[in-house]
Amino acid sequence: MSATLTGSSFLFRHPTATSFHFSVSKPNVVSQSLPSFSSSSSSFLSHKFNPVLRPCKCSYTAPVPTTTYEFSDGSSEMELRLNIGGLDIQSTRDISVDADDSSLAIKVLRSGSPLTLIETNPLFDRIKPSETIWYIDEDQLVVNFKKQDPDLKWPDIMESWESLAAGSTQLLQGTSIYLVGDSTEINQKVAQELAIGLGYTPLNTKELLEAYTKQTVDSWLLAEGPDSVAEAESSVLESMSSYARAVVATLGGKQGASRRSDKWQHLHAGFTVWLSQTEATDEDSAREEAHKSVKDSTIAYTNADVVVKFQGWDPAYVKSVAQACLRALKQLILSDKKLPGKKSLYIRLGCRGDWPNIEPPGWDPSSESDVTLGTQ
Repeated sequence: MSATLTGSSFLFRHPTATSFHFSVSKPNVVSQSLPSFSSSSSSFLSHKFNPVLRPCKCSYTAPVPTTTYEFSDGSSEMELRLNIGGLDIQSTRDISVDADDSSLAIKVLRSGSPLTLIETNPLFDRIKPSETIWYIDEDQLVVNFKKQDPDLKWPDIMESWESLAAGSTQLLQGTSIYLVGDSTEINQKVAQELAIGLGYTPLNTKELLEAYTKQTVDSWLLAEGPDSVAEAESSVLESMSSYARAVVATLGGKQGASRRSDKWQHLHAGFTVWLSQTEATDEDSAREEAHKSVKDSTIAYTNADVVVKFQGWDPAYVKSVAQACLRALKQLILSDKKLPGKKSLYIRLGCRGDWPNIEPPGWDPSSESDVTLGTQ
């Protein structure tokens, strides 16, 4: 996408690491066809999976120790009901509802001191704060909001792991997710977490390669070198490119197909997330680092749709990294709701390498004289 990085960035913190995540928007046209795997791979390429998809079961307890709430989304208008019985509120003047387009804080005055009932930043998406109204209905405080995007269904008022997982299913529309980056282990752990949250099927190219060849990737790497392993993984990705509702963890390091720009033909069949470790200590530095990588175009991972940068790695916080992935993907898709449909079209036309400027049917990747089909 030509050397530009778009979209807002977000920052979350946990005790040992910081993560920054952005949507990357830049036209990458790969005109080279992938060479086929060796003849010994033919049975592997014909192998099909019949995954059993698990339904997504989401529950969420909001961090509101003083009250409970009910939330409903009725198309363009939403309603939040908070139980305030027992708080001994004397007047509506004791209630403060402070909302902007992406945050909400509700406080009450109790015994002369402010008590926070609910405070969330960010909301699941944006609202129209000037059209927010509230009133008391018996023992409940009722707040009505209007969404800026009436077509987006909100699973909850707050943006959380549970609400992102539930909301992402409507945004992804079954499109698979591919995780790339230098660490095979991190790719695998984050893919597993995402698959559980989304109800998708977790797939792992390392395990698939080792199961077929009856040897470890490390021993294969020593015996035949990284080019052979990358070629084999590229064939695996080709065999999976038509799969829906899967989260695919790819190989990290120099043996990974995603490390090579000419091996992205089938990765573009899904939404790709680059998991990148960084030494940046703040959001601006991480963004500048990502901008520089995209501008230089020396790292094949910059072909990814979004990048999630994080300091260090602790498996205990894998869900935080997975949540950052969903947040970045949500931001990307909301910026262009046609993207899942374009991914589907790209697959139907055979994953020819013409992402994101999809060419007409019958286009020959080796030809440079075809006219681009306008699909954006």
